[in-house]
Order: sequence, then C-alpha cells, then structure tokens
Amino acid sequence: MEIRWGFCKTMFFLMFIVSFTGISTSVANVDNVFDEMSLRAQDKASLLEFRSQVRDPNQRLVWVGSGCANWTGVSCSRRNGRVLVLELNLTGFGLSGRIHSSLCKLSFLETLNLSRNNLGGPIPNCFSSFGNMKKMDLGYNMFSGFVPDTLMKLSRLTFLDVAHNMFDGMLPYWIGNFSLKLEKLEMGYNSFQGGIPEGLLDLKSLKFLDLSHNNLSGNFPDFKQSLEHLNLESNSFSGTLQCLSSSIDSLSMLNLAKNSLEGGIPTCVSSLRALTHLNLSSNQLSYEISPRFVFSNRLTVMDLSYNRLSGYLPIKILESSERLGLIVLDLSHNQFSGDIPLDFTELKSLQALFLSHNLLTGEIPSRIGNLTYLQVIDLSHNSLSGSIPLNFVGCFQLLALILNNNNLSGEIQPELDALDSLKILDVSNNKISGQIPLTLAGCKSLEVVDLSYNNLSGPLNDALTKWSNLRYLSLAHNKFDGPVSSWIFMFETIQTIDLSGNRFSGNIPDGIFNVSLHFNNGNFKKDSPKVPLLDSKLSVVMGDDLHLNYNLSSTVMIDLSDNTLHGQIPNGLFSLHGLEYLNLSHNFLDGEIPANLESMWSLKILDLSHNSLSGQVPENLSSLGNLTHLNLSFNYFSGIVNKTKGYWRFLGAFAGNPNLCVESSKSGDGCETKERPDEPQRAYEEGKEHGPISVWVFSVSACVSFYVAGVVLFCSSRARNFMFGTKD
Repeated sequence: MEIRWGFCKTMFFLMFIVSFTGISTSVANVDNVFDEMSLRAQDKASLLEFRSQVRDPNQRLVWVGSGCANWTGVSCSRRNGRVLVLELNLTGFGLSGRIHSSLCKLSFLETLNLSRNNLGGPIPNCFSSFGNMKKMDLGYNMFSGFVPDTLMKLSRLTFLDVAHNMFDGMLPYWIGNFSLKLEKLEMGYNSFQGGIPEGLLDLKSLKFLDLSHNNLSGNFPDFKQSLEHLNLESNSFSGTLQCLSSSIDSLSMLNLAKNSLEGGIPTCVSSLRALTHLNLSSNQLSYEISPRFVFSNRLTVMDLSYNRLSGYLPIKILESSERLGLIVLDLSHNQFSGDIPLDFTELKSLQALFLSHNLLTGEIPSRIGNLTYLQVIDLSHNSLSGSIPLNFVGCFQLLALILNNNNLSGEIQPELDALDSLKILDVSNNKISGQIPLTLAGCKSLEVVDLSYNNLSGPLNDALTKWSNLRYLSLAHNKFDGPVSSWIFMFETIQTIDLSGNRFSGNIPDGIFNVSLHFNNGNFKKDSPKVPLLDSKLSVVMGDDLHLNYNLSSTVMIDLSDNTLHGQIPNGLFSLHGLEYLNLSHNFLDGEIPANLESMWSLKILDLSHNSLSGQVPENLSSLGNLTHLNLSFNYFSGIVNKTKGYWRFLGAFAGNPNLCVESSKSGDGCETKERPDEPQRAYEEGKEHGPISVWVFSVSACVSFYVAGVVLFCSSRARNFMFGTKD
C-alpha cells in the first residue's frame, strides 16, 4: 500500500511539472505572437513616413520587420486585437530636419520623447490629434516660432518639456488652463517674453515649473499651488520677494538668480521647511539679514552672492545645533562687514565656502580645520589680517584655497604640505614673507599657484619641481633672487609663468622650452584675454556630489621682466609655436634677437624694451601676423626699419635706439631717430650690480669730509670770523 501511495505521489508531481511547463510555453507563445503580430497598418505607415522625412546620420532608426519588438524606440500595446504604438522615445538619436505631419496619425500615442536632437521648424499644428498624450518632451532641439494654440487640446498631459529651443513671443495665455493634470512644465532656455499667465499661478496640479533663461518680466508673482521646484533664473523679474506660503511644506528648490529683485530678504523665506536649494544670487537685494533667518537642516545649498546685502554675516543659518546639511554657502560679492563668525566652523557638512569680495575684517578663525569635508574656500578681496591658520591642514580634502587681496602676513607654514589634494593655491596681494617651504613638494596635485605681490624671498627651490600638474605659476613682484632654474620651463602642462618684478640674476637658462604642450601647440585662441584670469566655478547638480570646475582663461605667457638678468636670449625661447605673450623688458640682456623668430606664429605681445640688445631688427618680425603689441624701445638696435614692413602700427616701439633709422609711415624716405635718454633707475641698478665698492668708498669719504670740515670750522678762529663774521 505504501509503495502504491509513493508511486501516486511521484506521478502527481510529474503531471504538475508537465502542466506548468505547458502553461509557460503557452505564455511564451502568446508573447511571441504579440511580437510577431504586425503593427496597425496606419501606425506603421506613419512611422515610416516620419523616418523618410528626417535625417538620421547615425542610422539609429532601425525599423525592420512588422513586429513592434524590432522597432528601435517604439513601445506598443495590444488592444482589441490590434498592436498600437503607445510610446515613441527617440531621445539623443541625432536626428535633424522637420517633423512630418504623418507622425500625428499615431492617434493612440501616450508618450512622445524627441529630446536632445537637432529637429527644427515649428511644432506641427496637428499635434492636437494626440488626445491620449500624457508626456511630451521636445527639449534640447531647434524648434522655433510660437508654441501652437492647438496644444491646448491635450487635456490629459501631465508633463510638457519644450526647454532649450528657439521659441519666442509671449508665454501662451492658455498654458495654465489646458490640462488640470499638468504636474511638470519646462519652458526654459528660450526667448519667451512678457509675464507669467495668471492661470499658471493657480494651477493646483503643478509641482515643477522651470521658466529660466528667457526674457520674462514683471513683478515676481506669488504662486498659489504647492510647488516642489521653481526655477525662474536669468529673466527680468523685478519687485520684492514673496513668501510662497502655499509651498511652505513642499518647495525644495527655489532659484531666482539673475533677475532684478529688490528690497530685503523676508524672514518668511527661511520658513520653507522642505527647502534644499536656495539661489537668490545676482539680484539687487539689499539691507541686513535678520537674525531670525534660520533654515531647517534640509538646506544643502544657499547662494546669495552678487547682491547688495550688508551688515554682519548671519551667525546662525541652520536650526539644529549639529549644523549638518549645508554643503555650499556663497555670500560673496556683497557688502558684509565684521568678522567671520565662529559658527561657520560648525557647519560640519560644508564643502564650499565663498565669502570673497566683501568688507570682512579680523582673522580667519583658527577652528577652520573643523570643516573636514571642505573642498573649496574663497575669502579673497576682503580686509582679513593675521596669518594663514595652521588648522587648514584639518581640511584634508581641500581642492582650492583662495585668500588673495587681503592683509594677511606671516609665513607659509611648512605643515600645509598635508593638503595633498590641493589644486589651487592663491594667496597673492598680501603681506606674506619668508621662503617657499621645501615641504610644499608634498602638494603634488597643484595646478594653479599664485604667490604674487607679497614679500616672499629666497631662491627658487626644488619643491616646485614636484608640482608635475602645474598649469599656472605666478611669483611676480616679490623679493626672490638667485638664478632662474632651467626646470621652471619644463612642466608638461604649464600655460603661464610669471616671475616679473623680482631680483633674479644671471642668464636665462638655455634649457628645454618645448616640453609644455601649451607653449608648443600653436593653437591660437582668437579671443584670449591679455591678462591671466582664474575663474573658479562650482558645478552643483541636484542629487550629485559636489565637483570643482574652474576655467583657467589665461594667456600662454612667459614674463621675466623687471629683474637683473644678463646675457643673450636663448634661441629655444623664440621657437615656441604656442606662446602668445613674451615679456623680457627691464633687464640687462644683450646680443641680438634670435633669428628663428618666425616660429612664434601665435605671438600677440612681445616686449623686449629697456635692455642692451643690439644688431638689426629682424625682418621676419613682420611675418608674425597675430602680433598686436611690440616694444623694442630703449635698446641699442641699429640699421634701418623699413616702413613697408608695417612697423608703423606699433607706436613708440623703437624709441630710445639712437643708432636705429625708422622710416616714417608718411611719404618720403626720411628717418626718425632719437637719442637714448638717461635712465636713473637703470644706472642705480647697474651701480648696485657692478660697483658696491665704489658706493662704500663714496659713503666713507663723505663722512670723513664732513668731520674734517667741522674740526676746521670750530678750531680755527680765522674760519669762524670768515663764516660768521665774529671777533675774538
């Protein structure tokens, strides 16, 4: 009996397996049938007509066979025995051309995504036939003209994106009334004008609104719905800020940057409990910030830069004593005064702190090292004093330390080598003294170093050779001395070297100049600026980590001017194809200009003035077509400068060369010559360089003469009678 029961159980299990396999096979067969069933003839014809009218350079529209599964970007559904196209997603396919009206025959379409292509022209009026449409994304294209009124028939739409196109005219009057289900509306980066339609302010379903980067104007309105995201950046809205009380529990992102808002910042803005991103930068906001301006710990980004805010910096920004949450705090380019509050050093999550271009005084808080997540700090253009705090080493993730244009003093601490992730170090225009510590060789990630306009001294040390990623180096206007080392020109990515205004001596080393990719690439940038410009920018994207992005918009440059360099100019220095700016003026260089000058086809500025250069002005100088500034004045050049070479464009370029005949640009062959005047400063420098003994002898003889005259005067009665007319 037990054997028979066991046999029955086994047979039952096998029958179950067979039945389940049959069911699975049936389901698979149904799916296969669905895949193999032909698209509705009208849908198929519409898609093929659409493909024939657009350009598809990447051959992404692979539509073969009759089944929906073989059609890229097409999603279907089976209804009433027919396979219908419900979604068309062609984002980023690289398509161009215009949309053919045949697309409108996809009458059951619920989702249309044509974003990130190069499609242009107007939106077809027949889009009104998409009665089932719920999501439409046409962003990042080249659509132009007006948004057609026919779209108001899409009453089921929940998502509409026409951002990053070329639409103009007024915002459609119906945009807030056509769909009571609309939750997300993106119309930024176009050329819309006028104000926001009243209906859009009352649309209860709306959660996400982006009208940024348009030409919208009028007073900043008060929205009546519970918004979660509001972006009106880069428009012309004026008036004062509203409290947005209807969004007090929902609004997480508020961006009103780059408008014309006035008045103070109302305290009620800090009552937005869900706020994570606040950007009110680049407006005309003024007055002091109230002490009650305190946010919840959800706030991660606060940017109030480029306004007219004054008074003391807000001491308490976040509610909780833990001060966690805030990642970016930007209060730069205002009129804040007083000290940097110690409370700022308790913002434990802070990764970027911008307080530059204010009126701040006092010292940098010594507890700054508490900000262990800090990546960027910019305190430049204030009146801060004291030394650079040693506690900066606690900010071990620091990428940029920008302290220029203050009244900082003291020395650069050797312990700063602990900042081995540091990319930007700018302490220029201060009163910092001492030498560059050898330990800074540990900062191997440095790309930008600006120590100019301080009181630093000593020779160039080998610490700099370890900065293998160096792009920008300025030691200008300090008291550095000694020879210029050959390795200074051998950084592979160096773009700017400025050693001007120091006491460097000896010859310019005849080293390897063509190591730098910038010095030797010859990629001429037409609109590059004449002076170096470091532009530090942060890329903060919602949901992503913080990244430091900076643009080094600097001329490809070598500046060794205002030193005491001697000898001839190395040939290698005049063979750099990519160099745009070369300044060797105010030195004691001699010899002739190297003959390979025509190799510098990117050169825009050349200044060799106030030296002892001689010989003839090279004729190939005229072949430098990008040259806009030339100064060879106050040297000992000779010969004739031919007017046909076009040198008359550079006014004063040859002054102070007594043996040089400069043909006038006017008719005639006469020459203009001028004697070289005395240069007191140069004579003084030459005296310091070549005649220290004679200066000492002069000083001693002057003292001896003074005392001898005194003895003669007061010890001789005849001398006293003669000088003062006295009698014994």
